[in-house]
Amino acid sequence: MNAALSNALPDAHDTDPLRDPGLYFNRELSQLDFNFRVLAQAQDPQVPLLERLKYLCISCTNLDEFFEIRAGTLRHAQDLGLAPGADGLAPATVLSRIHDRAAELVKSQYECWNDVVRPALFDAGVRVLGRDSWNARQTRWLRAYFRDEIMPVLSPLGLDPAHPFPKILNKSLNIVVVLEGKDAFGRAGGLAIVRAPRSLPRIIQMPESVSGGKHDFVFLSSVLSSFVDELFPGMEVKGAYQFRVTRNSELLVDEEEVDNIALALRDELVGRGYLRAVRLEIAEQCPKPIVRSLLENFDLPENAVYRINGPVNLNRVIQVYDLVQRPELKFPPYQQRQLPGVESMFDKVGHGDVLLHHPFDAFSPVLELIRQAAEDPNVLAIKQTLYRAGKDSPIVEQLVQAARNGKDVTVVVELRARFDEEANLGLADRLQEAGVQVVYGVVGYKTHAKMLLIVRREGRKLRRYVHLGTGNYHSGTARAYTDFGLITADADIGNDVHLIFQQLSGLAPSLKLKRLLQSPFTLHAGVLKRIDRETKHARAGKPARIVAKMNALNEPQVIRALYQASQAGVQIDLIVRGACTLRPGVPGVSDNIRVRSIVGRFLEHHRVYWFGNDGEPDLFCSSADWLERNLLRRVETGFPILDPALAERVWDEALSNYLADNLNAWELRADGGYDRVVPQDDAMPHSAQATLLAKICG
Repeated sequence: MNAALSNALPDAHDTDPLRDPGLYFNRELSQLDFNFRVLAQAQDPQVPLLERLKYLCISCTNLDEFFEIRAGTLRHAQDLGLAPGADGLAPATVLSRIHDRAAELVKSQYECWNDVVRPALFDAGVRVLGRDSWNARQTRWLRAYFRDEIMPVLSPLGLDPAHPFPKILNKSLNIVVVLEGKDAFGRAGGLAIVRAPRSLPRIIQMPESVSGGKHDFVFLSSVLSSFVDELFPGMEVKGAYQFRVTRNSELLVDEEEVDNIALALRDELVGRGYLRAVRLEIAEQCPKPIVRSLLENFDLPENAVYRINGPVNLNRVIQVYDLVQRPELKFPPYQQRQLPGVESMFDKVGHGDVLLHHPFDAFSPVLELIRQAAEDPNVLAIKQTLYRAGKDSPIVEQLVQAARNGKDVTVVVELRARFDEEANLGLADRLQEAGVQVVYGVVGYKTHAKMLLIVRREGRKLRRYVHLGTGNYHSGTARAYTDFGLITADADIGNDVHLIFQQLSGLAPSLKLKRLLQSPFTLHAGVLKRIDRETKHARAGKPARIVAKMNALNEPQVIRALYQASQAGVQIDLIVRGACTLRPGVPGVSDNIRVRSIVGRFLEHHRVYWFGNDGEPDLFCSSADWLERNLLRRVETGFPILDPALAERVWDEALSNYLADNLNAWELRADGGYDRVVPQDDAMPHSAQATLLAKICG
């Protein structure tokens, strides 16, 4: 037996063998491994070339965020001496393993750029030129560009007792320069720092008349390194090395100790870019003494440095994707399905529930529902949650218009939506100025539920119309993420949503809901109850099956319940895009559990839970992954699909369709690795997303 699995088997002397740390993968390491699957898309010659570039950049951006949040949180946990999680690994051990695995990922990313994507782009006429390939004419133009466009905004800083090491902004581009000689004041050379302001473009496109190519680009870092000597006249530049520091970006606001969370967050955001450092990226050829000096300055250990064979801000090459208009190098365009022939959304929904499967179905029905609600004189109130809405959101404009039209509008704005805090503060201000009642949710619990409630007078009665979703109210992500949205006038669901909004805006007690499951109260227990029901069916000799799709899974009680179900004979298929701490395929424990991850054109984002229930399937869509935070520390909803035809659609499109994917799927092994699924024998190639594009978008 594989040694890695020996500790995963139940110990007869353990009071609860399913708590054995060997049965749980580490969440951070599992999340890190997801980026190898993203990077594989960049290495796949079947993917259009500029899309491969995009996947490469996404893997780099994901890694940045991983260090900003996951690694930053781990270092904080290490400082506090927090106990290990279900996997039994101490924070220091995880950080050490993160370094080793992240170093492998970084190496693979730059090999992909240097040896695969960049040469392929060059052959296609999209050239990202390094310093060693500039001809004389290109060099002259770039030098002039440096003098005219770059040099005037730079403030180089020579390091000496009067000029201590400057503050370095999170993820900003910097050059450390080694100087020799003396300046005009007789000061001896040493080290200098050149910081690139964020106002400067990180990718520079050269004119075709100069470069000879229509799509010729250079990195700002290459231009800075090449002409940095002009910033230090009379001195000799002995070396110039680009570097970038990543800082912890997790804002820590003690909500119990502040009077106004909005004001507290504004204060925290001011210093976010200068929080504790967690990673140093440095040019590969940078001398060790300089690296040691930088590590000391940023108070970083040796295992926080990553030597880079290329630009330290490789993700910035994503700009090329938008600058190059070459349709043949991108995914083919598609037309989203529109809701046909609808003059009144209220009439449409009043006659039956509407299910939207984004991005294949357009997001416009949701926008139209809000627009009509804002203008309809019979609509009395609109209530909505906003987690991420995007810049210039049409939804926000309609909510503002609704308030101006005399509707009672209440919006629950989640100020702590990571990296959208500043945008949401501005959004809240905009809404409040228009007379919208803005609520910041519940202290200590992020409001992640996606809910819209419209109260409309129809004759002598009030009727509630509801939209519930698995994804954000964001028109942009609705074209890039897979999500479900349900629009319904079901009275029980409407009353449940009404009660949740009352709870969020007031100080209501825990609720008794008829249809919805809600975190942090009933969603966790509801999932456990349904897993246990399948377990009992299996023990009674009845068919028992669970199929669930989500972004991540790590909640220990849910995992133990799934292990128990597997031991009882329940057949379990999990489609988990990212981190999964459940270990499948362990004999006697999880040999009836299969885990797969899908990585394709669109970001897999919908959460769907399906329980066989002895021939009467129980199906929920949800805003919540099976993570501790979602099930226990957030406000989330799980909503049933009550219409049998729509429930069948969800099963066909989001579950069975994805279980049949043999082109974009990866299967999780018992040792933690992933194998890419390939068509077997005479099996037809099947891509879940391509099938939906063909079926829904035509």
